[in-house]
Amino acid sequence: MTSPRPTVAETPGVMRTTGWADYALLDSGDGKKLERYGPYTVVRPEPQCLWAPRLDAETWARADATFDPSDEEDAGRWRFQGKPQDSWPMSWRQAKFNARFTAFRHLAFFPEQAANWEWLETRIRSDAQGAAEPPRVLNLFGYTGVASLVCASAGAAVTHVDASKKAIAWARENAELSGLADRPIRWICEDARRYVQREVRRGSRYEGIILDPPKYGRGPTGEVWRLFEDLPELSALCAELLSEKASFLILNAYAARISGAALAGLLSERLAERGGTIEWGELALSEQSGEREIGLSFYARWAA
Repeated sequence: MTSPRPTVAETPGVMRTTGWADYALLDSGDGKKLERYGPYTVVRPEPQCLWAPRLDAETWARADATFDPSDEEDAGRWRFQGKPQDSWPMSWRQAKFNARFTAFRHLAFFPEQAANWEWLETRIRSDAQGAAEPPRVLNLFGYTGVASLVCASAGAAVTHVDASKKAIAWARENAELSGLADRPIRWICEDARRYVQREVRRGSRYEGIILDPPKYGRGPTGEVWRLFEDLPELSALCAELLSEKASFLILNAYAARISGAALAGLLSERLAERGGTIEWGELALSEQSGEREIGLSFYARWAA
């Protein structure tokens, strides 16, 4: 007898990040956002901010760093006041990590993902309690590893996969910084699709999967990733990797042409015999005033 199809939420949800001690969305407007990352204030472009800023122009002008975009997507250059450090430590609960001014306008992590980190921490702590072995979690496109560290600190055995050697090195550095280097974390520098294909052939299984793909990317040996062309296959392979005791699969996407409803439909098809529930919607950053928020990515989340 097969399990019923997952129950898909009828309406979208919004997973909000409201900021924490080391991060805040101070203001937004005129296609930009003003944020605080530890000791530094930062101005970055954000086309969705169609409204006017609330803070005065002088406050924005005092920012320590401003990213000036070029015509090429995500490209541009940083402009600094003073001499901010190349990297500096930040934390979210037990996870500690270094922020950096990268060439692609972000700071080596995505603060709106804190809403996912909180959900993961609660879920894994519950799954790990009383379990004979730690739940196995696969983090694909894991980047600098904050989600992996959150999972490890909550009691999971984590396999972290990213195609960038630099990102893997930063993730290992963050694990050291967090005091989690001795936790069961495997660091894999490989194309995510190729790794998952091999794991399926091996018969590997996981109790949780985090799938956070870019719109476009390249693997370490030139493999090309295109979200709309390749996500259907990768999600099907991930479904095969879920164990009988699997607890969750989280799928995030930043592409403007995608939607939470589309991601939920994909998971519903791939997990047709799993039962459980699928929630979907947007990840958003809330201004520290609590009056406005910016939707930054879409998600669908299956839970057993």
